[in-house]
Amino acid sequence: MILFPAIDLKDGLAVRLQQGDMARATVFNRDPAAQAHIFETQGFRHLHVVDLDGAFAGKPMNASAVERILETVGLCVQLGGGIRDMATVEGWLSKGVNRVIIGTAAVRDPALVKEAAKKFPKRVAVGLDAKDGKVAVEGWAETSQLTALELAKRFEDAGVAAIVYTDVARDGMLQGINWDATIALADAISIPVIASGGLASIEDIKVMIEPRAKKLEGAIAGRALYDGRLDAAEALRMLREARRR
Repeated sequence: MILFPAIDLKDGLAVRLQQGDMARATVFNRDPAAQAHIFETQGFRHLHVVDLDGAFAGKPMNASAVERILETVGLCVQLGGGIRDMATVEGWLSKGVNRVIIGTAAVRDPALVKEAAKKFPKRVAVGLDAKDGKVAVEGWAETSQLTALELAKRFEDAGVAAIVYTDVARDGMLQGINWDATIALADAISIPVIASGGLASIEDIKVMIEPRAKKLEGAIAGRALYDGRLDAAEALRMLREARRR
């Protein structure tokens, strides 16, 4: 079970949004690479990065910030936001990103996901962001008619490494992850699921190590880590102990 600290990039800064609203952004670090280094020194081994501007623009917009992160830390980095063609997939993977996350294009161009997953086994994930049960796209600005489960099932045999499932209503709100919906999705598909959106406290970590969450690959933590509501050392200790059982 992996705990992924998150860095969301907007205008080259590390920010957190509330419910995916770009107008409700809080800057937590003006140097995203320095923030990545903080996470590394805290003992994290993975990092979740999102190019927020890229998600809206449909192409990478914070490339220099991502590249600085890759140069600064030795973490396993998964990156989403603005990845909508094979050239972008190949570009990021060649620069050292361990796993790319395809979101909007998974709805608009599912063939891209299948082609990329076949070409780069275990290095392509799908981002499913749900608003009222439907998949949101274009940086969460639009909602499709597909449910998260319907979209996930499209990629069951495609070789996708993981599904990153986010409940948009909870993202950045510190209300706790929507565990029921996330675990139900994980139980319904064979692809590992990563929980995202609203991780608030050590109580969420306790759920991660419950038997019912055994099919999850992990969860993403953002605002709770930045404002101290979640103690990184305690969370990582709990997860290490759970692995030994």
